[in-house]
Amino acid sequence: MEIDLDVEELTRKLEDHFQIYHIDRLPDGFRLYLQPKRTLDDELKSHLMSLTAKYDVRMGYYYGELVLEIRKRVEKKERIWINVVLLIATFITTTIMGSFFYQEFNIFGGLMFSFAIMFVLGSHEMGHYFAAKRWGMKTSLPYFIPFPTIIGTLGAVIRHRGPIPNRRALFDVGVSGPLVGIVASCLVVVIGLNIPFHLESYEEGLILGTPILFELLARLVNFDGELIHPIAFAGWVGLFVTFLNLIPVGQLDGGHILRAIIGKRAVIVSRFMPLALIILGSAINYVYKVSDSIWIFWGLITLFFSMQPHPDPIDDKTPLDTKRLIIGIITFILALLCFTPIPFQLSKNL
Repeated sequence: MEIDLDVEELTRKLEDHFQIYHIDRLPDGFRLYLQPKRTLDDELKSHLMSLTAKYDVRMGYYYGELVLEIRKRVEKKERIWINVVLLIATFITTTIMGSFFYQEFNIFGGLMFSFAIMFVLGSHEMGHYFAAKRWGMKTSLPYFIPFPTIIGTLGAVIRHRGPIPNRRALFDVGVSGPLVGIVASCLVVVIGLNIPFHLESYEEGLILGTPILFELLARLVNFDGELIHPIAFAGWVGLFVTFLNLIPVGQLDGGHILRAIIGKRAVIVSRFMPLALIILGSAINYVYKVSDSIWIFWGLITLFFSMQPHPDPIDDKTPLDTKRLIIGIITFILALLCFTPIPFQLSKNL
């Protein structure tokens, strides 16, 4: 597969910033071995980013050598119908599962729950989507995942393709999802807590651990009931998922944010966090006399995430500005406000 790139023109643009000591011609592109001379200026950054419209551009250190790879991109046509089918399927599964939250199977109640949970999860992913588009990054629409869990879904994901321009782009994409998701979750919680919900009798149910942010919202609307409406539960799920995503591990949102803030040193935190979660879960088991802390399980899950290398931005030198650093700190504080030691317990004969 030939690549229609003028490598001589590219080397001329690079020569002011790098000493190019070797070029490998690949079947689908080029690999240039570089020795840095000085910091990349905005013109060169813009040129490298312009190449990402047609090529896969990656710059990073391999075995101690700085390498720039430019490969022909094989464009894959977006199959939007897959997103639509998964969206409809998830709408059905969340509606069905939501209908069981009532005294009797209630399809209208299930529809309300479905709209609420998909709004919360979809808002999170669309936050990522629009932030990525703003930076000119290749990204997909959300893929909802239908699954017969208690909420009828495993959430939603989007796929990023191609390089990350710089740390600011990495930060913006990472932080936008949780922040939009928190706003959506808080809105849904407030709406749900204002809707009366009663059951004549019930044999079992979930006792939810309420994070600080949920408690603050409950006080805001003067909620004093024992049972919460399924719509409020959808908002609770959004807060819980936000905390999980903001754990600074690998390519979770928290991992993206920390990587943008402190650079490659984030890998140290990423490798430590699974152990920290397992220790936290064990401590919760001991203090609260429980035996099935979700944090031990999540520690094992994040162990897998921590082993996945984080892609380097094209410009990995320019640090974040003060505004983004402050937003990052606030975001991690909000994550702590979404934490609860024991998220849920099954209780019978209530």
